[in-house]
Amino acid sequence: MSDPTVVLDDLRSESDELDRLVGELSADDWARPTPAPRWSIAHQIAHLAWTDAAALLAVTDAEAFAVETEKAFAAPYSFVDEGAEQGAAQPPAELLARWREGREQLQKALRAAPAGSRFPWYGPPMSVASTATGRLMETWAHGQDIADAFGAVREPTDRLRHVAYIGVRARDYAFGVRSLTPPTAPIRVELTAPGGEMWTYGPAEAEQKVSGPALDFCLLVTQRAHRADLAVRAEGEDADRWLDIAQAFAGPAGPGRTPKEAR
Repeated sequence: MSDPTVVLDDLRSESDELDRLVGELSADDWARPTPAPRWSIAHQIAHLAWTDAAALLAVTDAEAFAVETEKAFAAPYSFVDEGAEQGAAQPPAELLARWREGREQLQKALRAAPAGSRFPWYGPPMSVASTATGRLMETWAHGQDIADAFGAVREPTDRLRHVAYIGVRARDYAFGVRSLTPPTAPIRVELTAPGGEMWTYGPAEAEQKVSGPALDFCLLVTQRAHRADLAVRAEGEDADRWLDIAQAFAGPAGPGRTPKEAR
């Protein structure tokens, strides 16, 4: 993950794929509800546009971004929804154009950033690569909500490795945001990639392990599916607890999705 060009290229590809899904939608389709409570397709794209703008501000003006974080911390459970609501109120054509322009501006800013740059964020400071990885994770996750709104099945790609990576790296954050003590013992993660190869994280000799399809792990850590509906398995008490609370995104602990059986 040290070469930001790779993840920046993948971010562009992920965004373009989602753009093809929403680019020709009717106004009625933009209002279609998604699995996220009270969020339409317009809310999903508005959130991506809003977060791209926040990331661009963090990259280009750290002091101005600090002012925005104060607003976020003052209303941690509502500021995301408020941003989505404002954007979703725009006409679809304007919202689409705003998302397209914003993500391209962010691409240019990240590609122009000096090597070793670090930017403030709502969680820990981010490098160019980690900022792009976070944007790819969100683009994929909210794209999943949009695909689910249509009952569409997206073909998983190797771009999922970025989502899996940030999901693994955010393990301790998932515990901390719930005021839980992160585990001290290492946890091995073994994921089967879309192409059949194995993606591994953590020491091979670790006594605790998480394993399963990379797609399912990514759906879990982005909270786009309930653990009961996924083929991700845990060995060990800490690993099992982690899968119950896994969260790849910054911010308050998410409620996650209900199991299909309950729905």
